[in-house]
Amino acid sequence: MTTALFTASGISQRYAGRAVLDDIGFVLRPGEMLALLGPSGAGKTTLFRCLAGLQAPDAGRARLDGTDVLALRGRERRRIGLVFQQFNLVGRLSALDNVLAGRLGHVPAWRGMLRMFSREDVALAQHCLDRVGLADHAAQRADTLSGGQQQRVAIARALAQQPDLIIADEPVASLDPGSGTGVLELLKAICHADRVAVICSLHQPDYARRYADRVLGLRAGRIVVDVPAADLAHAQLQALYDDAIMETTQ
Repeated sequence: MTTALFTASGISQRYAGRAVLDDIGFVLRPGEMLALLGPSGAGKTTLFRCLAGLQAPDAGRARLDGTDVLALRGRERRRIGLVFQQFNLVGRLSALDNVLAGRLGHVPAWRGMLRMFSREDVALAQHCLDRVGLADHAAQRADTLSGGQQQRVAIARALAQQPDLIIADEPVASLDPGSGTGVLELLKAICHADRVAVICSLHQPDYARRYADRVLGLRAGRIVVDVPAADLAHAQLQALYDDAIMETTQ
């Protein structure tokens, strides 16, 4: 069995005395795509922040190759690529310039501030745009692109980091169904072709079944489902969602 790349163990978080995350633990291997499902308020975004090293949990740890994500610095930090629901692009910059931001952890700080990237970095950024189907839009301002295109630029930026792990926080929530499926197909292809591990939080069980290798179901801050995506059953979804929500997913 492939050695674990990423592990979460005992992750817990409380706000105002209420448990938002309660003893979360799982293992992720290279080339595995994990979908995180759960209703609004289940704790998915808080877990995303803890797994990405953006927030320290009250207890427990997330580790990349055995190193606490909170201790990652510089180039090691760039081993984790982040994709957000709202894209987090600089609208006035071109698609290519936004992708080049993914190289900032690989160049001296002064070069990054002056945007003095090497030919190799520019070529890599262009290649990443080509992989997400936007080579022809490299010079276009990010804020003139469609939502689906902007999310693809965000994925290309993460790719430019040459990460071992991509963590995506509801990357299709702001997109129409057509754009959303395209983004998930892209993440799945990158995961399997590059052996990059992917953690992707979603609201849609059908998307999880179709694109993920494995599903974790989160409810009230606890994992209540952990199965291969192909084995995700109606009864398990009932453990996650209220009946009213379930009616919309059938």
